Amino acid sequence: MEISTAVFYLIALITVGSAAVVTFSRNIIYSAFSLLGTFAGVAGLYIFLGADFVAGVQLLIYVGGILVLILFAVMLTHRITDVEITNRAAGRIPALVIVGVFLALLIQTVRETPWVKVKEVAYQPTTAKIGDLFLENYLLPFELASLVLLAAMIGAVVLSRKEIKE
Repeated sequence: MEISTAVFYLIALITVGSAAVVTFSRNIIYSAFSLLGTFAGVAGLYIFLGADFVAGVQLLIYVGGILVLILFAVMLTHRITDVEITNRAAGRIPALVIVGVFLALLIQTVRETPWVKVKEVAYQPTTAKIGDLFLENYLLPFELASLVLLAAMIGAVVLSRKEIKE
């Protein structure tokens, strides 16, 4: 087994294991931190696919933005661990049936697909081409998106600011 294959399987195992912890953990803090492993693993899989821009966006947006936002929301919510769920077993049997059906379909698809092996993959960086497109062909939509994000950020600051009464 080549080292790249072993690293791929390790990243895939980390991704699936972290996703399982997110799904089955009863503690929301553990689920939120396991989401970090899932997002980082997905970014690693994107790197193996040769999609360096998508991997960078995955790390910046999901790990750097969404996950930090979720962690802040969880940490700032008072007594979130004191909430008692009365019916934990509701829906487990239908969920297991649905998962079993989809797992059987996935296994059948993997077995019946004629997989073609490529001799050698030549990866080329995609970020330079995307950057050129953003600054040449798609400059106006890129700038409009930055203005919309700026307006959203100013709105969030205005909404979160407390009024000082004199």
